[in-house]
Amino acid sequence: MATHAQALPTAQRSALASLIDWVTTVDHKKIGVLYIGLNFFFFILAGVMALVLRTQLAWSNLKIVDPDRYNELFTMHGTTMIFLVIVPIWAGFANYFLPIMIGARDMAFPRLNALSFWLLFFSGLVMYSSYFFGQVPNAGWTSYPPLTADRTFAPGANIDFWILGLHLGGLSSLFGAINFIVTTMRLRAPGMKLMEVPMFVWSMLITSFMVLFGTPMLSVAISLLLADRHFGTNFFIPAGGGDPLLWQNLFWFYSHPAVYIMILPAMGAVSEILPVFSRKPLFGYTFIAWSSVGIAVLGFSVWAHHMFQVGSSLAVNTFFSLATIVIAIPTGIKIFNWIATMWGGALRLEPPMYFAIGMVTMFIIGGLSGVMLGSVPVNWQMHQTYFVVAHLHYVLFGGSVFGIFAAMYYWLPKMTGFKLNRSLGVAHFWLMMLGFNLTFFPQHIAGILGMPRRIYTYAAGQGWETYNLLSTIGAFLIALSVLVFIINFLASARRAEPAGDNPWDGATLEWATSSPPPEYNFAQIPTVSGPNPLWAAKGGPAGQGTGQH
Repeated sequence: MATHAQALPTAQRSALASLIDWVTTVDHKKIGVLYIGLNFFFFILAGVMALVLRTQLAWSNLKIVDPDRYNELFTMHGTTMIFLVIVPIWAGFANYFLPIMIGARDMAFPRLNALSFWLLFFSGLVMYSSYFFGQVPNAGWTSYPPLTADRTFAPGANIDFWILGLHLGGLSSLFGAINFIVTTMRLRAPGMKLMEVPMFVWSMLITSFMVLFGTPMLSVAISLLLADRHFGTNFFIPAGGGDPLLWQNLFWFYSHPAVYIMILPAMGAVSEILPVFSRKPLFGYTFIAWSSVGIAVLGFSVWAHHMFQVGSSLAVNTFFSLATIVIAIPTGIKIFNWIATMWGGALRLEPPMYFAIGMVTMFIIGGLSGVMLGSVPVNWQMHQTYFVVAHLHYVLFGGSVFGIFAAMYYWLPKMTGFKLNRSLGVAHFWLMMLGFNLTFFPQHIAGILGMPRRIYTYAAGQGWETYNLLSTIGAFLIALSVLVFIINFLASARRAEPAGDNPWDGATLEWATSSPPPEYNFAQIPTVSGPNPLWAAKGGPAGQGTGQH
């Protein structure tokens, strides 16, 4: 008797077999595609939430959503962007490209790799299933106790959905980090030294060590929070002898390094893109590599600059203020080396290059405002204002999201085999650049004028309306730019103009394979020497010394 699957028409059997293949795959490239697709879906969800938030704040005394819905949207927007988009999407790119870039056939632990993705999938599923139960997380992405720890103030399951979702996402990050570290250390191609791996690989290696040291602290914090909520403990509840500052120390010990977990891979991607489109090797490879180590180490010594208001001693505040300023040094090293890479190069202004340069410039602005906030007196004035919201987004959107789109335009031709439309890519960049700055730069001024963060409405006559209206217009421009990207991808996929194996004349091993790469990556594991093996094989980049300056 024929099985149910055999009874289906051929086309349906083929679709079912394809679906089963993707769901059960342990191929690192398919897992990378699943990551990026899932993360982009959550990016769209978080963007829609942001548009509602910005519409609510576009002018004084608006009633687009009520305060409870606003808190839910605010919480889910921040949680989604950080834990379901920016942190894991770099794992998606690394899943796809890290093994190929080091000349390996797969990740060290393929099944653990698949488990990492599905843990992330269920992390998002748990968080968003809260909508079906009317128990949406609503305490902000930081979920400060005692309001979240004491069930008198938070009686529902809202915070529990948030805690369980973060636990699953944290396990996904940890398993992925272990895999990236072992793969990089053990599966490099013959002749490839650690100090010669592509800079994206190096950045993912350092990021993975940060994940291993930081994520358990977040897991401890949310486990203690769950115990307070359900098992009668009082870690964070003052009435029972607990201390809410314990939460802040545990949470920020992870969450400030998480900023660098989100930005270091973007820096690695930019370090791949700038040399290719400058037609010259990366300037100061060793300095850029070791500056990543410096950022990782110092990143665990600045968390309490989020806590200058809690009454710490002068010595404690001084230490964390100085550490905040010092961490700008390794970041500055990267920026100067990127500029030196472009200086005198034969620049080609393709969409990946536009977004890479945009990432560098926007991140500089975010870094400068971060150094300002590292000053205790300035922080006392600006903390809990929209100045901090602007700073956060210049770092995480201007840095990480611009870096993500740079990576998209750079590597999608290799992943898909087809070219993306250049004109639409350039239009996407300029719309996003204009929209981004129109959204977040006015928030610096609103913050200086005293607009508090985390408010759902505000009274007229305080001078904030114009800046909020500009921010809202800018947010819709960002949405339009993302729509242009989606149209570009779909139209390019339909046109299917072949990209070729190495459309950018890249220097690293992923460009030595077909587009898209075969399942086994390399018919024969390559032997390499130096950080730019493809350029070394032909005596340098094509077009070196000529081009658009």
